[in-house]
Amino acid sequence: MQQPNWPDTAQLDGALKQIASFPPLVFAGEARSLQAALGQVASGNAFLLQAGDCAESFEEFTAVNIREKLRVILQMAVMLTYSMGVPVVKVGRIAGQFAKPRSNDTEMVDGKELPVFRGHMVNDPTANLDARVPNPQRLVQAYHQAASTLNLVRAFTKGGFADLNRVHSWNQEFVATSAEGQRYEQVASEVERALAFMRACGIDTETNNALHQVDVYTSHEALILGYEEALTRQDSLTGGWYDCSAHMLWIGERTRQLDGAHVEFLRGVENPLGCKIGKTTDVDYVLSLCEKLNPARIPGRLTLISRMGASSVEESLRPLLRAVRDAGHPVVWACDPMHANTFTAPNGRKTRNFEDIMSEIVGFVKAHRAEGTWPGGIHIELTGDNVTECLGGSEAVSNEDLDTRYETVCDPRLNARQSLDLAFRVAELIRSNT
Repeated sequence: MQQPNWPDTAQLDGALKQIASFPPLVFAGEARSLQAALGQVASGNAFLLQAGDCAESFEEFTAVNIREKLRVILQMAVMLTYSMGVPVVKVGRIAGQFAKPRSNDTEMVDGKELPVFRGHMVNDPTANLDARVPNPQRLVQAYHQAASTLNLVRAFTKGGFADLNRVHSWNQEFVATSAEGQRYEQVASEVERALAFMRACGIDTETNNALHQVDVYTSHEALILGYEEALTRQDSLTGGWYDCSAHMLWIGERTRQLDGAHVEFLRGVENPLGCKIGKTTDVDYVLSLCEKLNPARIPGRLTLISRMGASSVEESLRPLLRAVRDAGHPVVWACDPMHANTFTAPNGRKTRNFEDIMSEIVGFVKAHRAEGTWPGGIHIELTGDNVTECLGGSEAVSNEDLDTRYETVCDPRLNARQSLDLAFRVAELIRSNT
């Protein structure tokens, strides 16, 4: 399902052979470290923050964009960690999120039928036939951009940018002047006082790597199976097979057929996996999915990401939580409050309302409280840019504001202010129920 109609199979085979000859993007040991961290989430001792772009762009690939996206994730993680008192596992939708599923193979644009845009890994969004024809060389370009992105992420997270002593400097200028930025500054000041207290007690905060470096893992939807297969390698230490395009891969709701190619491929790799589940998902399917993707019941191996809509999540999720718990599957439960709350604004823009996003998270938490399970994380589409793509938030983006800075290549994303607002409210929500 959802594979592009590549016009030249010989060219496709050549591109995939080229990718298969390249070095892996991530390493098996890193994927195992993420799985161990997610095991802590599954047991209720940590929280998952999975966040990043809806779809990465070839055109907007800059060090500044990567840094600002990472900055927002770090800010959200600090606020969640400080307020909730548990470690936050940070997983970016980054360095591989180049392809998007589509409902139809074609669309009508100005009276012409064109192949639908499937993400920069496949074709170009420009509305003409030449641009929309799937081009296998884009797979190679996606690999190189992912490699460069990973290089920058590792440099930022290990080279001083993520140092807790820099919590104030993470505050962007436009965020610092907002209500969310001011709340963040209060948390940053409290973190600094805590570090000063530790130093006063004789604790050497300068040589403690946990205070100066962070682990930010990568993830994307494993949609284009040829690309994923080309980057699958056998680990020299364990003999296991890993998809080395990312630390974590997930299956979307359109490709999660139990007898489909995506489930079949991903059950054979040892990366931590995710799967999106909607409001129509039934208990039998979820239990069968758990058995297929994690038959050994390894904690942290499988994350179930609910995307059910603000009005449906509590009622739809509870029987699934109960069944998975009673069957003894140690899954991570995460909430994607974005995709089931998308609608079209009067001006024709796809958008989401911030309060609907928060309402789905509230319903997700309520369902877990009712069933005695752990609301393990959130899965968010965001950007570090000051875009106007989602309505609401404390800055009250309105329908009239949508055209001001609507820049996404696919779905609407939270901007930095809205992301910080969400992190504060999620932290308060989880803390109030622990």
